[in-house]
Amino acid sequence: MHPPPDIVETDLPSRLDRLPWGRFHTLIVVALGVTWLLDGLEVTLAGAVASALKTSPALHFSNADVGIASSAYIAGAVLGALFFGWLTDRLGRRKLFFVTLSLYLVATAATATSWNLASFIVFRFLTGAGIGGEYAAINSTIQEFTPARVRGWTDLAINGTFWVGAALGAGGSIVLLDPHVLPGDWGWRACFLIGAALALVIVPMRMWIPESPRWLLTHNQPGPASHIVEAIEARFRRAGHVLSDESVRVLRLRERKGTPLREVLHALFVLHRRRSFVGFSLMTAQAFFYNAIFFTYALVLTEFYRVPGDHVGWYLLPFALGNFLGPLVLGHAFDSIGRRAMIAFTYAISGVLLIACGYLFERGWLTVVEQTVAWMVIFFFASAAASSAYLTVSESFPLEIRALAIAVFYAFGTGLGGIAGPAFFGRLIDTHQASKVFSGYLVGAALMIAAALVAAVWGINAERKPLEHVALPLSAVGDDQ
Repeated sequence: MHPPPDIVETDLPSRLDRLPWGRFHTLIVVALGVTWLLDGLEVTLAGAVASALKTSPALHFSNADVGIASSAYIAGAVLGALFFGWLTDRLGRRKLFFVTLSLYLVATAATATSWNLASFIVFRFLTGAGIGGEYAAINSTIQEFTPARVRGWTDLAINGTFWVGAALGAGGSIVLLDPHVLPGDWGWRACFLIGAALALVIVPMRMWIPESPRWLLTHNQPGPASHIVEAIEARFRRAGHVLSDESVRVLRLRERKGTPLREVLHALFVLHRRRSFVGFSLMTAQAFFYNAIFFTYALVLTEFYRVPGDHVGWYLLPFALGNFLGPLVLGHAFDSIGRRAMIAFTYAISGVLLIACGYLFERGWLTVVEQTVAWMVIFFFASAAASSAYLTVSESFPLEIRALAIAVFYAFGTGLGGIAGPAFFGRLIDTHQASKVFSGYLVGAALMIAAALVAAVWGINAERKPLEHVALPLSAVGDDQ
């Protein structure tokens, strides 16, 4: 018996999930996952070149000008995520991850040519828009190609590369801002060309990445989707892999060309409102926790430990190492032990450790080296927690709205963390009182512990499950999926 003409029966998602890990997946992770590295690079450079921008003969920025430029990057990331996220669900993953990377490449290269405050702000806004749009396009693509059994570790490991970018930015700034290497007004310009050079290398690597078959299925293109999956399977068979049919299941989808905005809003805030609450809780807590501390990291070192401004980068490197190792080491547990338990644990332990470290800081019992080690330990867990927030929002919602859902939560977290957190901690540090800064740490810790409780009670057990089982596509029909 054949299905109705407007119903598509497909086993393509199951066939993607049964694939062993191979070179195909590794290349996708490298070509697409570089976005996190680029964001870490840009965020770190923003702080590292601040003093150079103030002394630049061409710019002569004030502290307020530097702050405005940072806000422009954040605003661009928020608006870019929302706009390009919406387009990604409508036009396809592949089109958009080329558009967003190209925008980033041109904008960050243009930043190096800035001649006044207005031009610098415009270019930083566009750079942020490119990065924000990248998150929606590449996260959804990676999720839809990665086998379910390793989706958690893969996502967390990719997110951890943010800190490889941070280390690259810190190391690059140490070298390029050295007046013995480059003249003062050239050093900061060269720093912004680092990201452009990386993006230029990545563009050709993305040429061979196909459109997501899952996206094609939900946009009435089963033929091209089938062709892509068959080509991927052929690559694995040529490599000597034997693909079993035992785990293949059939999914039934109703043909549709797009998803109306009202249906998107209904899915986010009615159909999956509990998942949205969990996502907002996780993103808000980690955004405040991370941005508040990371963006004021240098201020704490210079204000309370008297570290010279040009030495801050050396303390950022071990901090970045702890952040990178956390998701890499703990990521497998999110697939084996489970999402809910590991998310709750990493959020809770991050909050508890921050309280303990904050108390020692408030009492003045830590040297600058001990403080750096303490932050390394805290953010070993906090980095895995923050990465799991992105994992949660990218796998908890139906395929048709996945990119926009990622964009909404990313925009919310970035907007809140990038504005409220640093501003709040900046004022506390300006009091020159360790006790006031400790009170801020308590707020961040409380948010993390509250988010841990939310995850423990309402989180979903998505580990090792196909995306279509975690959240049924809006176009799914029947009960056989």
